Amino acid sequence: MFASKANIIMKILVVEDEPNLLALMRKGFAERNYEVSVAMDGNTGWDMASRHQFDVVILDIMLPDINGLEICRRIRSAKNFVPILLLTALGSNENIVTGLDSGADDYLVKPFKFSELDARVRALTRRANYSEREANALKIADLVVDRVAKVVSRDGKPIKLTAMEFRLLEYMARNKGIVLSRNQLLENVWDIRFDMSTNVVDVYINYLRKKIDKPFKEKLIHTIKGLGYVIRNEAVDENAD
Repeated sequence: MFASKANIIMKILVVEDEPNLLALMRKGFAERNYEVSVAMDGNTGWDMASRHQFDVVILDIMLPDINGLEICRRIRSAKNFVPILLLTALGSNENIVTGLDSGADDYLVKPFKFSELDARVRALTRRANYSEREANALKIADLVVDRVAKVVSRDGKPIKLTAMEFRLLEYMARNKGIVLSRNQLLENVWDIRFDMSTNVVDVYINYLRKKIDKPFKEKLIHTIKGLGYVIRNEAVDENAD
């Protein structure tokens, strides 16, 4: 490890067998307070990539033991979607295509300036972070429920919810288009089983409607008479109120 733990903002694995280039990258990334792990052969690089979690993996293609393309394929076969940047002295279109087809996200031809490498790495992490946020966002029409940040917005406007309101909305959003009975909501949101005497579901549905639906023209939370509630952006059917 080459950076203070208090200041670490990114974990990078560099697999490169050229000592001078490896030293340059290690020094440059450490100066930016990145945590840098290094390997000088393919076997070690693959072992580190498979055992530890990194924010970015930088692979030289020409490596002892296992080449960078094979390491890249193995990482993707293991369902690991860490951003991968390939380094090589080979700059033909054919080699670039081969590298990207192996699962790499970007490609940098040697020789290069460290500033360019650093810019590529930062771009990869921005895209990865955006993709992760997108994957954790539930969307119904113009309503967005961010399951990680625990924030909600509609038509780009933030909506402030209590913790219980958020839990109810998140559960309904994960089951978009499915009619959920009061029992289902009690069990999965409140962990209450078969207590039909409580009206807590109806109370919190009304809370959500005031915040999610009332200020907007299109209504998303619907009551299906005799069955329960559903969140959807389709037109309300004849049995809903």
